[in-house]
Formats: sequence, structure tokens, C-alpha cells
Amino acid sequence: MEKLLEISDLSLDLKQDGEWKSILHHVNVSLERGETLGIVGESGSGKSVTALSIMQLLNEGISRYPNGVIEFSGTGKSIDLLKCSDKDLRQLRGRHIAMIFQEPMTSLNPVIRCGEQITEQILLHTKESKEGARQRVIELFREVMLPRPEQIFDSYPHELSGGQKQRVMIAMAMSCQPDLLIADEPTTALDVTVQKGILELIKDLQRKHGMGVLFITHDLGVVSEIADKVLVLYKGTVVEHGPIRSIFFHPQHPYTQGLLACRPSMTSRLKRLPTVDDFMKDQARGIDQMVSSLIVTAEERESMHQKMYAEQPIITIENLSKQYPVRKRKLFEKRQYVHALNNVSLEVYEGETLGLVGESGCGKTTLGRCLIRLIEPTSGVVTYKGTNLMKLSISDMRKMRKDLQIILQDPYSSLNQRLTIGDALMEPMKVHGMENGECERRSKAIALLERVGLNESHFNRYPHEFSGGQRQRISIARALAVNPKFIICDESVSALDVSVQAQVLNLLNELKEEYHFTYIFISHDLSVVRFMADRIAVMQNGSIVELGDADQICDNPQTEYTQKLIDAIPGTNIKDL
Repeated sequence: MEKLLEISDLSLDLKQDGEWKSILHHVNVSLERGETLGIVGESGSGKSVTALSIMQLLNEGISRYPNGVIEFSGTGKSIDLLKCSDKDLRQLRGRHIAMIFQEPMTSLNPVIRCGEQITEQILLHTKESKEGARQRVIELFREVMLPRPEQIFDSYPHELSGGQKQRVMIAMAMSCQPDLLIADEPTTALDVTVQKGILELIKDLQRKHGMGVLFITHDLGVVSEIADKVLVLYKGTVVEHGPIRSIFFHPQHPYTQGLLACRPSMTSRLKRLPTVDDFMKDQARGIDQMVSSLIVTAEERESMHQKMYAEQPIITIENLSKQYPVRKRKLFEKRQYVHALNNVSLEVYEGETLGLVGESGCGKTTLGRCLIRLIEPTSGVVTYKGTNLMKLSISDMRKMRKDLQIILQDPYSSLNQRLTIGDALMEPMKVHGMENGECERRSKAIALLERVGLNESHFNRYPHEFSGGQRQRISIARALAVNPKFIICDESVSALDVSVQAQVLNLLNELKEEYHFTYIFISHDLSVVRFMADRIAVMQNGSIVELGDADQICDNPQTEYTQKLIDAIPGTNIKDL
């Protein structure tokens, strides 16, 4: 096979706080045409900076390469990308080497229509006419299975869903039929069915165009769906490299074992998820030994459920509906409505974790927000401990939210960037008149930080100074600040890498045991929900299509839709590799 990319002995230093810090250490990567190489590791392991080094998108003032070669052979001759001029790199980027970035919302220009952004690239690298480029973009949109391609051509990024924006990014990357496609976490935070569709799309496009693919992710389950070979990065160093089957069935390094084990299982229920740290500290224990020591027995689970479901529900939802008006295209056109919720009825018991699963747009988040009246429902009744929340005034509802908290999906946008972490934690205490003075509030805030795995030194820092996992811990601490009884976790781990996700899920369960919380846990990933939930409600098109014990639903789904969600979980077919 034709060698496409050869990275030899690559080291990278980045300038941080005025000092050079070593990020990559003698990394070697080899990729052939038509091959897919998965690069895996936690956040901060060096995956993305490896991709940015290939594209030469790191700022010269803050980056340097003490040694190494990045040899690209896609143009018919070997080129060292580290020695390329800016002019030559502009000819290579987009035309011969393309990249799908992790976050499509920030990668797409928000003030330029989607079609125009791709047309610009085609006109730059080819001799296509403007009309020809437009038709090419519409063909690409069909190829990546976007609905209504002509309409999406004229749409702005904010008018599309996350999965649609990612497909636009794929279309842009494929617009000039590159030799090398770099996909940097292209499915992070997408629901499992959209994720599966995008993985299949990338594989289909690769077979059609014969390109090499460098697929970067933190999730070995995702890699199993797409890669031929795997390279595992840990703190900028390659710790394991080999064929996909060898890495999955015979992992040699404790770090690789940790990455494999910390993803929730669909076949067994554990008391807590193993973490990478567990394997790094106890390198003698294998995955099977570690997991078998954590299994919850059916008898333990049944005993707990008998006590829980013998009590009255803490929350009762009756016929909850929410309609959104659709924008009229004609002046006298009859108003149409989207039914986000259709007469949803549920009961949640004290001390329970109720999992709420379904694809993006099924109504999960709308239900969670209507429940605590962040969104006003169109009709229905929500009763909390005998109080009808729908009849409360705004001021009474604000007081009730002391007991009813929500942990939002995005830890980046849910924190005020102008407030220090300490102020963000003390603010809800002030609003609800808790603690006696600033000193007591500060002490409680520091105690909360320590409880979620942070410390006092973080009190005066701002959100931008923290990683995604740390921000999610801060969001959890903020929800705990007012001593709530009921918490809605809305996709609260979907954007985290699998090792941090395991830590946060373990933390949520520890807090539940300590403070006797009741959770509604919203997610698109049934494997995560199975680990967390006592019961699962499956939502589709605004309705509950299946409700029951979490293990029973996962082991024996009654609807085709639930089976589809299970089949879409990455890594479920590892045994077939």
C-alpha cells in the first residue's frame, strides 16, 4: 500500500505563562492510503496538537519543534510539512489535507451561509465556476445525507442541529476530495444514532475516494467502529500501538486497560466505574479482576428497589405537553406547531435515579426544563411533594427551585465568565438567604469545591482557567450549594472524555448516597444511563415509548426504537472484530 503520512520522532513544545513546556515526546505515526488510524487518549494527552501539527495551524510564537519530521506523500512527492512555506501550506490545506474540527459551531463562520463557506473553498482550489461550485456543494450535502440540501445551502449555522452542522463540516472537508482526512473528535456530544451515522458516512466516503483517515477520539468504543489500527497517547507519549483487535483483546499498558474499562458496560451493573487512575495505581490487576470486584448483585438491587417503590412518588407528571409555533412563511398562512411534548406522564420516587433517553430532538431536555418551569409547558400538571408547581406564582416558584436544581449540558456556557468560581457558588446561597454572612458562605463554597474534587486555591479563579471536567464538577457544586432534594442532570457528561466521565458519574452516585438525592438523568447514551438509573424512560417524538427497570430495558427492549439506540452504542460489537 502507498505510504501517505509518516511522522518520525516528533517533539513539540508550547509556551505557557512565558515558559516552554514539552507537550509531545518523540511521537511516531504511520498511515497508508485507504487506511484508518485511530489516535486515542484523555483530554490533554496530545491528540489534537498532533493533528494541528500536521496541518501546521499552531502559532509560531507559542510553538516549536525540537526534533521530528512530518512527511506527507499525497501530492506524488514527499514533503516535510514542518519545512513548508505558508504559500505551499495554503495549497495543501483543503485540497490534499482536510480536517473536521471537534466543535462545528465555532468552526463554521456564524455570519456566512453554510453553502457559501464550502463554495469559497471549491473556488479557491479548483477551476470550477460559481454555479458549478454551488451544484457541487448541493451534491455534497446529498452525499452526507443532509435533508433539504438546497435550503441548508442558504441556512446559517445556528439554524441547524449539532448533527447537521457536523455533516456540513464533513462536506466541507470532502469538497476537494483530499488524500488525507483528519477527524478530530467529530462525534463528541452527538447522540449515539447521529454518531453512528457519521462514522458510517466517513467509512463510506473513505471507500469511495480512497483517502487515508486519522481519527482522533477519547473513546475506544468509537475507534472500534471505524479504525484499522490504534495508537494510544498518554501525556504526549505513545504507550501502545497496533491493530485494533490486538489493542482491544490484549491491551498491554495499564492506561489502555483503564480507557477500555471506564466506559459503562451494557452487560453488567457496577457499584462504581473503574477509572484510569485505578489501573495506573494497581498495575498488577487486569480488567476482568477489576470489574468483577465491583459487580452489583441482583439481590442487592431488588432489596433496594422494594424499599424505594413502597413509598409515595416525590414527583408526579401528568399529561405534560409543550408546543412551539413554527415561523409562518406567508402572511395569512395558518399557524403550525411543533409538539415537543405529547401528554407525558411519569412518576419519580424519592432516592431514585430515573434515566431519560432518546435521540436529539425527542423532547428530553424540554421535559426536564418544563418540569421545573424554566420553560412554561402548554398544558399538564407537575406535583412535587403534594404541591402543584404549575399553579405557583413566579416568586413562589423561584423559592421552590431551592429544592429543584438542574445541571446543564454545557459546562462552558452555563457558568458566568465574569464571575469567579467562588462568587458563582455563593450567588445562589445569597439569593435564597442561606448561611449567616459572607464568611459562612465562603466556607461552605470551599467545602463544596473540596467535595467535588477541587480545592480552596480554585475559589478565586475564573471558568476559562479550568478543563471541561473541572467545569462540570463546578456546575455540580453550584447545584449542591442550596441543599436541593431533586436534581435534573441534563446531558451532564456527554461532552467529557470517557475517563473524566467515569469520575463525574461516580461522583454523582457518591453524592446521591451521601445527601439522599433524587435524580432525573438525561442522556442519549443508554450505556451511561444503565449504569446510573434504577428505571429508564425512552422518549421518541415527544412521547414515552418505553418505561421500566433499567436492566430489563437494556437486556430485553420491547420497542424497535430502543433496540436502535442500543445498537448505536459504539463498541457493542467489539466481539465481532
